[in-house]
Amino acid sequence: MPHLTNTISLHSRLVKSIMGLTLLIIIAVSMSIINMVDEHENKTIASETRAWANILAKNSRQFLESDNDNSQTALSSELKKLISTPLINRIHVYRLNEDSSIEYFSSYNKNHNFPAISDKIAHISQLSTIQFEENHLELIVKVSQGQHTLGYLFIQSSLLEKQSFIKKLTYIMVSFLLFFLIIAFGVSQWLFNKTNHPIVKLIEDVGQISQSKNFTLKLANQPYKELDILAKNINVLLLRTDKHITRIIDEHQHALSQNQALENRLSARTDALKESNQELLSTLEKLHEFQGQLVETEKMASLGDMVAGIAHEVNTPIGLGVTASSLLADKLNEIKASFEDKTLKSSQLKKFLTDGVENVSIIFRNLERAAKLISSFKKVAVDQSSAESSTFNVHDLLDEVLLTLSAKLMSTNVTVSVICPEDLNIKSKPGPINQILINLILNSIYHAFEGLEQGTITINVMNLSDQLHINYSDDGLGIDDSVKAKIFDPFTTTKRGSGGSGLGMHLVYNLVTQALDGHIVLDNEPEHGVCFDITFPVELAAT
Repeated sequence: MPHLTNTISLHSRLVKSIMGLTLLIIIAVSMSIINMVDEHENKTIASETRAWANILAKNSRQFLESDNDNSQTALSSELKKLISTPLINRIHVYRLNEDSSIEYFSSYNKNHNFPAISDKIAHISQLSTIQFEENHLELIVKVSQGQHTLGYLFIQSSLLEKQSFIKKLTYIMVSFLLFFLIIAFGVSQWLFNKTNHPIVKLIEDVGQISQSKNFTLKLANQPYKELDILAKNINVLLLRTDKHITRIIDEHQHALSQNQALENRLSARTDALKESNQELLSTLEKLHEFQGQLVETEKMASLGDMVAGIAHEVNTPIGLGVTASSLLADKLNEIKASFEDKTLKSSQLKKFLTDGVENVSIIFRNLERAAKLISSFKKVAVDQSSAESSTFNVHDLLDEVLLTLSAKLMSTNVTVSVICPEDLNIKSKPGPINQILINLILNSIYHAFEGLEQGTITINVMNLSDQLHINYSDDGLGIDDSVKAKIFDPFTTTKRGSGGSGLGMHLVYNLVTQALDGHIVLDNEPEHGVCFDITFPVELAAT
């Protein structure tokens, strides 16, 4: 049975739904009641504050009109007598002078916990309407006599009693919330127990039928309409399952009989084919052995071309070295004879030393060139026979290949242009890469530039996304359209009667795809010559 994920029990869903709905309703009702009470209290306090402000402003007129020096003290005493409510925290009275300046006149503080505050003269226009602060509200009204303004009265009323009442109301609402949540939990438990028993019985009956695999059994009628409909549908499903299983068994028996007949016929034909296949396998093995021998012959042929080129190239510096050494020996004999006859002149010795230095330099340069050619040939020859991975510089590898083929390239007047970063160090198989480049270059020399006075080969190397890309192209005669489709097939050659084996490009294809696990593609639409795009995975090495 597959494992069910993202499931939730009916009990959990029922309890969470009922309690969540109850919680939302109670919180919504509680917030509404608290907001209504808060707004009502704010309006009541604002109304009382404005009423007290008007009463106190009216009683302050006579003191503002009086020129008596004790009018300020008298007004303060009058305010203390008049204010009989704990609602008011502070009172300021300001007098408007004849020059339109406003000055502080008198004040009232509720008690010592309400120290004096700075005057509100600068905020008269702002406080002309009631402004609610965190714990109080503020208002300034005019003190006037008829149309004449005598001054202003600032009143500050406390909101602490309202806030205390709101807090008590909040505690009551939280208590009601907890009470109703307990009731909701009990109701949800009761509903679950009432509905869960028939569901459990139905699950047990279905499990028993599944274990016994007796699909002829039927589920009993259920007390709830929905469960009863489910039970009837399960009964229909059980009936159809039983019929389906019976049909499958019959079809299986029929299929077994047909399979037996087919096996007998196939056995007879298989015996006849085995003999034919055996003959084909032996023939195919011989063909693979012959093809392998030809591929090895092709490798040795390319190595032979390099040997011939290296031999010709090495002969030149060695010949120059022999000539220079012979000339140096003759000069040395002349000096020796003059020395023994005591006829040696200083000018003769000086000329011998000058010629000797030049000859030794010639011998050294040519022997060094021969050693470099032989070393390069040995490295390329060893790499050709090795398919092991190693870390090497791609630019140096190209230089070594071109150096071993330099004699062949010079004799055919072919120029090779290499575009490759000098610091490109990779970890790969240098042997297959050597063989690929040598076969491509020799293929261009023998086929692309045949009959041409000169030619150019371009090798463009770059590393992109852990892939080494080698774009090889020449400006030779190109490839005939009839050969392009099968250029990588074995034994494909245009010089079959002239010693061509037709395995050069097949060897290149196998080296790229198998030894290097890469891809080689022939560009079908170059402007002239041929163009091969070679890519294979490499690992960049630290420079």
